[in-house]
Amino acid sequence: MWDSGYLWLKVLHLLFMMSWMAGIFYLPRIFVHFVDGQGAGQQVSRLAIMGRKLWNFMTIMMVLTLITGVWLWLGFGFSGGWLHVKLLLVALLIAYHFWARKRVIEMQAGQLDHTGIYYRWANEIPLLLTFGLLVMVVFKPF
Repeated sequence: MWDSGYLWLKVLHLLFMMSWMAGIFYLPRIFVHFVDGQGAGQQVSRLAIMGRKLWNFMTIMMVLTLITGVWLWLGFGFSGGWLHVKLLLVALLIAYHFWARKRVIEMQAGQLDHTGIYYRWANEIPLLLTFGLLVMVVFKPF
């Protein structure tokens, strides 16, 4: 059926994607703790360092996810409307990734402008995007 090389490539793609998503889901929690801690007068500089390091790790995982995804795309071809939707959702996740980068830069300057509640809600965006991605990949509805 499928060459074992492509199966290993899929395993790597999924591993890199899961690592990227772990960071995407955790980084806004760091924002929440930063603004809540800062509001309580606590020392939050360690959180700014953690956020920067996590974003750097996430970026490496994102790049590896995209490289293996393109490699899979070249191997399996581009067919079906579901793949167009998947690529749109991936593009939105990438936009969210860079939105988070802007927040990391603000956090480095000690100036996150929103409340913990805002960042809690912002943390739901990648969950919804990931749910849509999984539906497209598993069901291939069109």
